[in-house]
Formats: sequence, C-alpha cells, structure tokens
Amino acid sequence: MTFGQRILLAVPHPDDEVVACAAALQRASSAGAKVFALYLTHGCIAQDVMWLWQRKNYAAIVARRRAEAEHVAHALNIEPVGWSQRPARFLWQQMSAVRDEIQTAIKTHDIDQLWVPAYEGGNPDHDAINAIGQVFKPNLSVLEFAEYNFADGKPNSNQFPQANGTEQIVELNAEERRAKQYALALYISEKSNLSYVKTERECFRPLANYDYSRAPHPGKLWYNRFQWVPFRHPRVDFTRPADVTNSILQFLEHFIVSPPP
Repeated sequence: MTFGQRILLAVPHPDDEVVACAAALQRASSAGAKVFALYLTHGCIAQDVMWLWQRKNYAAIVARRRAEAEHVAHALNIEPVGWSQRPARFLWQQMSAVRDEIQTAIKTHDIDQLWVPAYEGGNPDHDAINAIGQVFKPNLSVLEFAEYNFADGKPNSNQFPQANGTEQIVELNAEERRAKQYALALYISEKSNLSYVKTERECFRPLANYDYSRAPHPGKLWYNRFQWVPFRHPRVDFTRPADVTNSILQFLEHFIVSPPP
C-alpha cells in the first residue's frame, strides 16, 4: 500500500489529524507527498450547549482552537485548504453539504488520495465522514485511520474494532513519537480530552465496505458511554447512535451507493 502524492485529510475536528495520522502524514511528506487538510468543523461545541458563563467568550474559544490547529499544521507540514464554521456534533446532520466541500477540495487541489477517520463509533462526526468517503472510493484512493473506540467495553487507541486483514501498522520511532506528542501538546484547549491518545502506533487500511445499518461494534460506543448523566452536561455528547445510522443511510441512498455484498 502506498501513499498518494496529493493527499487530502478530511478532518472532523482540529486535533483529529494528530490523533489519527500524525506519523503517517509525516512519512508521506518525507516521500514527497503534498498534504492538504480540510477542517470540517471548528472543533468546539455549539454556543448554546456550553456552560452559561462560557458563552460570552465563544468567539475567542473558537479562535483559540483554530490558532492551535494552524500551529499544528505548520509543525506537521500540512497546508490548510478550508476552515468550517460548523460546530462539532453537527457534521453528521449535514452530510450532503460536507460531501460537497470535500469534492470541491479534491477538484481544486488535484487530490489523488483521501484520508478519513475509521467507522468505529468514536464520534458521530467521524463515522459520518467515513461514510462520505464511500462516495469517492470508486474514482479515488481512500484510506481510513483508526483513532479511538470502546470495542469490548474498553478504550482502544489506533486500533480498528474489527480487522479485515488489510490493515497497515505504523510503528512510531522515537522521533515520530516526540513529534506526535509535541503536536498533541499544541492543542492546549483539548488537553483534558486527549489523555486517551497513545503514541506507539497508528493504523490504517483502504476504506472498508461497511454495512452502515449496523453499529461499528457491539456494545456501547465511545460517544454514548456517559449518556446516563441525568442533565445536559456540555462534555457529554447525547447524540443517539440510531439517529447517526439513519442519517448515514439516507445520505448513501441519495448518492446511490450500493450496500456491501
């Protein structure tokens, strides 16, 4: 499996480019590839979901996250090609618009390979982008990168919930680990949310043929582990997995993507 020469990262939230593939994209760059990143949300939750005392500083909070992403892009030799003003946790509800944004970036920058997050139940926005990748797969090389999941009832980092034999493992050397740790540390605003990230390896494969009518794995998904909380805590994503499934299936039906055999 080879990396493309003009790679587009479909980034759900600023920091996913580091969690998923910091070392892999550096290896691609070292091999002569040009790496572009399309940031498909600004990474912060919607203003009306935040604590009341945080809402007055919303613009500054969003600006800080973007500044962190710009520093990371410089450190990892990534060229940003789009900054969405879409809040996190809404991307899965706007899949057609996101697909159009990705398609425009592919055409504008002559992309020959698309990198997307895995379908693993880590985050609804990640799973939606994975499904959007299916639209491009017939005419473009598409790789998916594992980030995090709760398969078997435990946190897993950079490991697919279900292997299919096509996985490629990137074992990070000491220099790559330091570079990834440095990039993670640049996301100061996300420090409390990145403790699960390991830096020993990364894992990717060609985008698999998923049955999106099924959950990524049995049991609780990463994002609905704490939905038992009896009030709308800002740090808990209360998205229902069934709603994500329905959104994905409606999107794929619209674009006439055949189900896996």
